[in-house]
Amino acid sequence: MAFEAPRRLERALGETAPAGDDWLARLPAMAEEAVARRELTVERVQVPGGRSSLVVLVRRADGTPAVLKLAPPRARPESERAALAHWGGLGAVQLLEGAAEDGALLLERLHPDVSVRSLPEARALLEAAGTLRRLWVTPPAGHAFETVAERTGRQAAAMRASAEADPEAAPLVDAALAAREELLAAPPEQLLLHGTFRQSKVLAGERMPWLAVGPDPVVGESAFDLARLVRDRVEDLIATSSGPSTTRRRIKRLAESLEVDQERLRGWTLFRAVESGVRARRVGREKDAELLLEFAAWL
Repeated sequence: MAFEAPRRLERALGETAPAGDDWLARLPAMAEEAVARRELTVERVQVPGGRSSLVVLVRRADGTPAVLKLAPPRARPESERAALAHWGGLGAVQLLEGAAEDGALLLERLHPDVSVRSLPEARALLEAAGTLRRLWVTPPAGHAFETVAERTGRQAAAMRASAEADPEAAPLVDAALAAREELLAAPPEQLLLHGTFRQSKVLAGERMPWLAVGPDPVVGESAFDLARLVRDRVEDLIATSSGPSTTRRRIKRLAESLEVDQERLRGWTLFRAVESGVRARRVGREKDAELLLEFAAWL
């Protein structure tokens, strides 16, 4: 079949592609080669799919359903492979093959159209938090995963540059950067984290009711990982007058349920919301930027 990148993937990768990058142009041929190498039968490309990879629903030679995932090097697919191998299917999708010359990931098939986001909010948060807890483990010895300090250091540099060109966002950027400095001064633990966890990253499975997918793993404290979950369904929070109080209750409930320091969770939630907001503005997603920066102002 002809492999065509979903429009969502084209748009997202187009926003961040370095000059001269031709990964999207080469993607159809790479997908055909990956399928042939593994003797897979293609069912369909998952649409709308993710923002950093092509996800193809396939069957292996023995008829077992699986997922083939192809991502550009800048999406760190080998880091994802290493994390999934370390988790070994506990709380996360199962990796079905080891190292691959083409960098593609062959994964256990979950129910791609059923995430915890489809549940009522209270239950969705409960199920998502329970899944996340299983992923917080000691990283393997000699690991090459990026640390929270390293990742947020790169982000902080971009935030400072954006603030210079956007005086309106500058106070929030200053607050977020100050929070980061304080949080990194004395991290309570160094665990393997999902890195980009949210409700839509938890899919229904057969082996376990809910399993996480799509990690961008990082090593650091658990509050960093939990922070992205705090702002899930941000558009709904912004649309109600009770948004600020609901957010405070959510921070308290998540912190208590996962035994995370509440103020550290608030601080990382602030940093990650501001970072996402200024990045959205930088690439022209003004509506997303406004939502995220308004949310950050509540913190």
